[in-house]
Amino acid sequence: MALKTFKPTTPSLRGVVLVDRGELWKGGPVKKLTRGLPKPQGRNNLGRITMWHRGGGHRRRYRVIDFKRRRLDSPAKVQRIEYDPNRSAFIALIEYGDGEQNYIIAPQRLAPGDVIVASTRADIKPGNAMPLQNMPLGTIVHNVELKAGGGGKLARAAGSYAQLVGRDVGYALLRLSSGEVRMVPGECKATVGAVSNPDQQNIKIGKAGRNRWLGWRPHVRGTAMNPIDHPHGGGEGRTKGGRHPVTPWGKPTKGARTRKDKKPSGKLILRRRR
Repeated sequence: MALKTFKPTTPSLRGVVLVDRGELWKGGPVKKLTRGLPKPQGRNNLGRITMWHRGGGHRRRYRVIDFKRRRLDSPAKVQRIEYDPNRSAFIALIEYGDGEQNYIIAPQRLAPGDVIVASTRADIKPGNAMPLQNMPLGTIVHNVELKAGGGGKLARAAGSYAQLVGRDVGYALLRLSSGEVRMVPGECKATVGAVSNPDQQNIKIGKAGRNRWLGWRPHVRGTAMNPIDHPHGGGEGRTKGGRHPVTPWGKPTKGARTRKDKKPSGKLILRRRR
């Protein structure tokens, strides 16, 4: 996909850079594969705001994605590539021989008319899914399971991928886009190829209103607040906060590590991304 710029007929359009989605399906999604999407607006089940600056945004229908690829040895034909408002990657509509349809995350170089399959052993071709233990070393994969049968969890965002770099007893060694190297059980499935829409990282919003369409409300700086509202607030004239950056509750932010290394999965990480 190419990038798209605009004639500067307005000040905001001067800086806008978007992904050209002219090659995607221009109709709506398959209705039976969609669900209603509630808008929590940053609130938890008690109605309290737990994530700031969320709310509004365009109405969406959630596309039900097949992350598990349970239909083994059943070839499916790619019908079309679609835009999904709920994720940065594109999605592909596939249809099996009996007429069943599913959505999957579309990898790069997957086109309408291609035939893909999920199996214990399959060709190394974008869109095919198989266990990591049956893939050759060096394979680029995405939608990687962390538990066998649990559905893909790793490398699902636009342009992301993981590379199979080695094997240990019963485990596959994956190098993620962040540089982290971790062990994943060999029986976990993954899909061959990198995720579609790698140009997502080059998008320039161009105006505040486009963020409102995405559901993001204005973000107020702590230094613009009063001392009662934020640790960075107050002061005579403009200040830089006077301390290392902290959250509104006084905890360090901007670089402070928050991951607890006592998590059981921590022992499966061989090299940290830092």
